[in-house]
Amino acid sequence: MENNSSRVFLTSIVVVVCFALPMFAQQRRIPKGGRLAIVVDERLSALRLAPNLSARLVERLSRGRFVAIMATRHDRNGVTFYRVKATRRKRGWIQSDAVVSSSQVADAERLMRLIRDSKEFELVARARIFLDAFLLSPMRPAVLLLYGDAAEGVSDKLSNEAARRLDEEKIAANGAPQFTYFMNFNGLDRYNRQGVRFVFDRSAKRFHYDGAAWREIVQRYPSSPEAAEARQRLDSLSAFLKN
Repeated sequence: MENNSSRVFLTSIVVVVCFALPMFAQQRRIPKGGRLAIVVDERLSALRLAPNLSARLVERLSRGRFVAIMATRHDRNGVTFYRVKATRRKRGWIQSDAVVSSSQVADAERLMRLIRDSKEFELVARARIFLDAFLLSPMRPAVLLLYGDAAEGVSDKLSNEAARRLDEEKIAANGAPQFTYFMNFNGLDRYNRQGVRFVFDRSAKRFHYDGAAWREIVQRYPSSPEAAEARQRLDSLSAFLKN
């Protein structure tokens, strides 16, 4: 059963990579030899030599990192640790709360709680992990709505940062269209790597989220509670695009 879960998860990853989804753009090798999991909480992601919180640190694993779970151990304080393989040569123990596995329904629920407790980029990054790992979860429409709303929520902040940092006189000296500087603004890069795309209002010099997550809700989950809200957001976006 565990091997079947791993194969399903690997198949999902292949599909994801084929569509160039951002979480897997790191092109990390997927470790073999156990149940696959993904780091979602880097605050707890210390890879240690032994299953206790005082053990020597091997490495701090970054969010989105794949590991293969090989064994489970509980310490005297009731903390659960997984013995994991991070690479072919690197192994250690990590607190179970730092990772999620697509084969565990409880992990999807835990990640959803973590997403709801996150803000701005952190929310986007964790929601992206959920969307890439839990492809068939019934919570997917809710996560898509949170993901899209978070992306639109940071658009004003990104617009202000871009306007402040882009010197109009220097832009004019190059001769390239002004809007291309905004669309190449490096503050967008980390969102782009999480699958977030922005459109740009040239007259107002403002970014807006392109609405891909909202469209997925409407197209794939038209009867979901989130669909009505997604349609409202798409209507607002359409009004902007027509201007």
